[in-house]
Amino acid sequence: MPDSPRLSNQAFDVIIAGGGIAGLALACCLRDALGAGVKVLVADPKLGESEGRDRAYAIAAGPRRLLERIGVWAAVAPKAEAIREMAIMDGNAHDAVRPTQLRFRERRDEPLAYMAMSDDLTAALYQRARELGVECAKRSVSSFALLRYTIEATVGVAAPRARLLVAADGGRSKLRDRADIATIGWDYGQSGIVATIAHERDHNGRAEQHFLPAGPFAILPLPARRSSIVWNEPRAEAEALLALPPEDFKRQLEARFTLKLGEIEIASKPIAIPLAYRIARRFVAERLALVGDAAHVIHPLAGQGINLGLRDVAALAEIVVGQMRLGLDPGAADALERYERARRFDVAASGLGMDAMNRLFSNDLPPLRALRDFGLRLVDRAPGLKRLLIEEAAGERGAAPRLLAGQPV
Repeated sequence: MPDSPRLSNQAFDVIIAGGGIAGLALACCLRDALGAGVKVLVADPKLGESEGRDRAYAIAAGPRRLLERIGVWAAVAPKAEAIREMAIMDGNAHDAVRPTQLRFRERRDEPLAYMAMSDDLTAALYQRARELGVECAKRSVSSFALLRYTIEATVGVAAPRARLLVAADGGRSKLRDRADIATIGWDYGQSGIVATIAHERDHNGRAEQHFLPAGPFAILPLPARRSSIVWNEPRAEAEALLALPPEDFKRQLEARFTLKLGEIEIASKPIAIPLAYRIARRFVAERLALVGDAAHVIHPLAGQGINLGLRDVAALAEIVVGQMRLGLDPGAADALERYERARRFDVAASGLGMDAMNRLFSNDLPPLRALRDFGLRLVDRAPGLKRLLIEEAAGERGAAPRLLAGQPV
């Protein structure tokens, strides 16, 4: 299907601004459920293009079931790696030994999560969207205007109309700003150094989260004796680390990674991503809904950012499909209010929880360190509480959308 050349005279049910994981997943969910009964347009100037970075995401159980349901996971699974165990340590960067304080293991033969590369996810979603008949435009949605019963989007030089416009255009969402939706939050003054690391020995599906005084250091398993790291440091320190000669950078990395997996090599160019906490004051406006990073950006401590975005997708898709099957308006105010109610508490609780953990562990005060280590060991001895935490991370708590259980909407 070629990029749609003429959009000005077209009317859609839903226009999605943003061709990343959340935007494409929503388009696939709607077309998978309603087929030709819904007209969907996805617009993004980089639609279908590789991000060009070795960035990996941890896909939790609920979002993975959503991807299975819409026919995407089969293309991603051969390139993904299961997380079968998660170990949490607390210590200092140069400690010879960091004892495990808390351990989670897979349950019912289902991994805790899967690590998948961003480009693999996006490519599979884009391919599936085209198979399902989603209209695609390699142009940006720069603004919109409300009409009597529709919303008119500016897509390049065209102006198609829709009953609902979805902002999936990232943390610096232009559409969120156009709708005059403010955000609340703060900058952490930290950056996450992201890279792929090759190592001699197998990781056996084990992920590790090391809580170090400067910030968390995560080791996440990838296929073929590789791991992804997310190394949090104060921003100036992260920039100084990236400016080091390769061998000096590697020595700093080895002190944190340790050599338990044998000799390590840096398999991708390390990059630093500024970390912040931002949540939109509203997730909706008239005929507009925010999903993914346009609605919330949280600390990557537990890899919940992408999963929260897919939970947005599951909730919004269920509401839109329900409206359209009844012949109702998918952009009606009451429908969008239901979406906001469904998502606000989950997003706020997850975001503030990650923020609190980052603040609690990003220091080396002896009394606080003793208290938090005692707390971690206490949780480790409480199977019911550990199960609750796993279910929460998987998006299975409360009245979860049916897509997160792999059920049709």
